[in-house]
Amino acid sequence: MFLILSGIFFGTLAMLNILGISRFIDLSFTVFGRHIPMVLAVGVLPYPITFLCTDFLSEFYGRERTNFVVFVGLLINLWVVAFLWLGGVLPGAGDAPDEGAVFFAIRTLAFGAVTASMIAYLAAQFIDVYLFHFWRRLTRGKHLWLRNNGSTLVSQMVDTTAVILITHFFAGALPISDDQALWPQLMVFIASGYVFKLVVALLDTIPFYIGAQWLGRYIEIDPYRFDESESSSSG
Repeated sequence: MFLILSGIFFGTLAMLNILGISRFIDLSFTVFGRHIPMVLAVGVLPYPITFLCTDFLSEFYGRERTNFVVFVGLLINLWVVAFLWLGGVLPGAGDAPDEGAVFFAIRTLAFGAVTASMIAYLAAQFIDVYLFHFWRRLTRGKHLWLRNNGSTLVSQMVDTTAVILITHFFAGALPISDDQALWPQLMVFIASGYVFKLVVALLDTIPFYIGAQWLGRYIEIDPYRFDESESSSSG
């Protein structure tokens, strides 16, 4: 089960960084006649799954092993970037003018997305794991919903803000209009990403409860257990 959860985490992480900012989707809607903008990078869609995986890992395997998974996730993305770089520096086989155009477009966007997301990813995931165990110690292993949502909602704000700002100021890859003020546009991207992650985080509370119960029986670990040593440990 540790391998399955880690595998889903790693696969999702690699996928979302390749998809990253290759396309932006418009999920804007109208409420009481007021237009609410919501523009999301396609790479944001699978991202909440990574936090659900780390919550399961934290619940059953502890902070140390979960932080190790987070660190390995960083190495996997550097591995992906290494082959994107290698594929770009090796000579191409075709003579067509647009030979490799799709690859280089993906490569450019992935480099920008990975740089931005990895900085945000490390901060957000470690915050998520830390807060998960903070709430776990504070409630003495009770209130599963609190540590699931409390850790994710704070870490998602850190992640969303960091990835949007880095993507714009470092990679220059956001679809920003030059004839409009910059910061209101950036705030739309930040708010859109965070609201999406907020809704998903709240919706995944029920799957987390059900999953924690089922996995607890499957691997014979009580999801509501509380080790007294956790109350005196900073980790």
